[in-house]
Amino acid sequence: MERRAVLGVAAGAVAAGATVAQGSAHAVERERGGGAGRRPVARFDVISDIQGDLADLRVALRDMARTNPRGSGLAVAGDITPRGYDAEYAQVRAELARQHVRPGDLAWAIGNHEFYVPKWRDPDTLAEETWPNGTTEDSLFRSFYRFAGRGSVYAEKLFDGIPVLSLGTEKYLHYHDPKLWDEVWLSEAQFAWLEDRLRYWSRRRRPVMVVSHHPLPDTVSGSRNALYQHDYVQAERLLGILGRYRDVFFFCGHTHWDLTLSDWYVRRVVPGTANPEGFSVVNTGAVQTGYRDDGKGGEVAVEGAFNQGLQVEVYRDRVRLRARDFARARWLKEITVPLSTAR
Repeated sequence: MERRAVLGVAAGAVAAGATVAQGSAHAVERERGGGAGRRPVARFDVISDIQGDLADLRVALRDMARTNPRGSGLAVAGDITPRGYDAEYAQVRAELARQHVRPGDLAWAIGNHEFYVPKWRDPDTLAEETWPNGTTEDSLFRSFYRFAGRGSVYAEKLFDGIPVLSLGTEKYLHYHDPKLWDEVWLSEAQFAWLEDRLRYWSRRRRPVMVVSHHPLPDTVSGSRNALYQHDYVQAERLLGILGRYRDVFFFCGHTHWDLTLSDWYVRRVVPGTANPEGFSVVNTGAVQTGYRDDGKGGEVAVEGAFNQGLQVEVYRDRVRLRARDFARARWLKEITVPLSTAR
């Protein structure tokens, strides 16, 4: 069971033969400024882990409207709801409508909290000992599909011509193996689709934004912690696909780890992919509650107001990533990543 599930409702490393380069020669990090030059092709926002915190979602959306009033879209990297009830999805939809966010400008990824209805006998009664309390796996996916307005977990959106690919689990694995809970499982169809879309956009010299809730192992903040090392059942296969493309940007949430940490952005190099420069992996922070390393192999909550996300500017020759503190309305840091081929 994911370690913060009940609480949330009630209230450069080296992997096995793979290197992670932070602040490499191909990425320049600084606190403010930069990104001067031609106007961006697209400018969009990325958030994750709302988990029912509608007040902080409202703050984030209002801040985005100020800093990016003509934005290309908003990508949400999972944990849209605290549990996955239809009423919780409806609350998020209503808040977006109040802030005048159009459904067509949204790219959704599914998170583990979208599968937590089975832990509850009813919305007011936690009953983990009688999991799944009559809830079917299929009903959880149907709720997400109705909310997202599509018929699959994986999907493609275009933000002013820039492809945004959403990935996600196609099984809630505790239904299939009692030893597993929130791990991500991708079908052959999803892998084939991902390979096809990456090839397609690579031929057209477009950077590709990939949004998935869970972090890839040994990449950004928190992903080297034992809590997050095994989130993907097929991690090596997924890395092998993504690792072929220098201009892939992989955005992930789930950990809630603070964007002020130095490894909020890394480049992940995957051996055998003929891409020695790797691809970009970016932590999205979280709307609801922040965490950081506790120095003991676990994590501890960040004190004070916490509400973070990203703004992404795509130029013809580079991508600028900016970490934002929505609660304090200030930029935390940024990095500019050159693209392999200018469009």
